[in-house]
Amino acid sequence: MAEPMLSIRNLCKSYGALAVTNDVSLDIMPGELHAIIGPNGAGKTTLIQQLAGSVPSDSGKVLYLGADITHASIEARVRRGIARSFQITSILAGFTALENVALAVQARSGSSFRFFGRPDREEALNGQAAEALRTVGLQARSQQLAGTLSHGEKRLLELAIALATKPRLLLLDEPFAGTGHEESAALIETMRALKGRYTIVLIEHDMDAVFALADRISVLVYGTVLTTGDPQTVRADRRVREAYLGEEEAA
Repeated sequence: MAEPMLSIRNLCKSYGALAVTNDVSLDIMPGELHAIIGPNGAGKTTLIQQLAGSVPSDSGKVLYLGADITHASIEARVRRGIARSFQITSILAGFTALENVALAVQARSGSSFRFFGRPDREEALNGQAAEALRTVGLQARSQQLAGTLSHGEKRLLELAIALATKPRLLLLDEPFAGTGHEESAALIETMRALKGRYTIVLIEHDMDAVFALADRISVLVYGTVLTTGDPQTVRADRRVREAYLGEEEAA
């Protein structure tokens, strides 16, 4: 049996008396798309922040490829192959789509943030950026200012930025937030094409997307893992329906 790519062990984060993540333990297997769902306030985004390194954990461990990265910086995690997208788009509106992705390529290589230098270097940066845009279907928008893209295209651009860091593990925080039906369908197809090529942890409220994409689902309630299983098992779990899915289906 394959070893987990990411092992989360008894992870906790509190703010004062409020336990946001409470003894969370999960294994994320190589190549799987593992969705984490739960009601608002369940601790999902805080968990992603702990995994990405932007929020320190109070206790517990995060093991990546067998190495303890619990206290590693964001930059160190990126260098190891962990990339995160955000709940709210974090693109540079005044730069083109290609330039946004080229910045991520520069950051990965550790070079300074300059677009004008040796022509061969710019060509290498732009070539890698263009490949990331092709992967998400945005090659035709490469020279368009990011701020003028549709909301769905901005979500795809953010995914391309994450891919430009050459990750092995993608942490995606509600990539479907604010997308319309057609945009959501296009994003599902893009992510389906990425499955297997990358290990993906997906935080998401869009249940159509979750059940279309996930290999396994973990349900987080009040900062604690209620259950983990394949989509059919999770959908049929009475506790999950009472805690979350029933609420969603009744809405």
